Amino acid sequence: MIRAVIFDLDGTLIATEQLKAESYARAAIQLKPSAFSKAEAISAFEDFVGGSREEVSKGLLYRFGLESAARARMVEFAASEPWQVYTRLRLRIFEEIIADEAVLKQAAWEHNVELLRTVRSENCRLGLATMSYCPQVERSLHALELENAFDFIATREDVENPKPDPEIYLLVARALGFRPAECMVVEDSVAGVRAGLAAGTLVLAVATPLTRRNLHESKLLDDHHIVDRPEDLQETIAHLIAHHNANHAG
Repeated sequence: MIRAVIFDLDGTLIATEQLKAESYARAAIQLKPSAFSKAEAISAFEDFVGGSREEVSKGLLYRFGLESAARARMVEFAASEPWQVYTRLRLRIFEEIIADEAVLKQAAWEHNVELLRTVRSENCRLGLATMSYCPQVERSLHALELENAFDFIATREDVENPKPDPEIYLLVARALGFRPAECMVVEDSVAGVRAGLAAGTLVLAVATPLTRRNLHESKLLDDHHIVDRPEDLQETIAHLIAHHNANHAG
């Protein structure tokens, strides 16, 4: 029986992945002006959605040949590696973007926020498992008016290994008091789906424009576990939970 639902944050409850893509693209252009378009950089980010800062920065650094430009600014950014220059420049831009709380409010994925409220109204336990750091999580939840929505929240500071490692989902399930098989994970990225599956949870992926292609091409989930249209979300999750519960009755 599904007794708890664990949500991802970035890309699931709020479209911060789109904002991150914008910040990575602008940082890349600052490092190497006129070499490529912002649209090209944003498109490349799709291949790294859900990865750690190091993984994304290294991937894009290589993809766009940014290493020499980043290496030249290592002293400026007190960095030991070129990818850290890119990460810190990107974070500076990202902080500027989200400084306006209205931007975060407008970035809410309303269909997933509504799902969260529906789950809460049915007295199901709620968890949050995010690879974002605590200050950003607090800011996002405040903008969404969800500060008190969860029974347990785990952030990047709480685990040693990032998604796709299952550590964070195992932590949240344990804190909620249930076995992973009694939990459903709601994710948007391939890395998050891998983490949920490895933890032994039921996984529902709600695709975004940045993650839709990779979710389907990964073949990690059957198509009926992936929601492409927001209007299908409530029906899909109800069907999945009913099917799961019927198969695990007794």
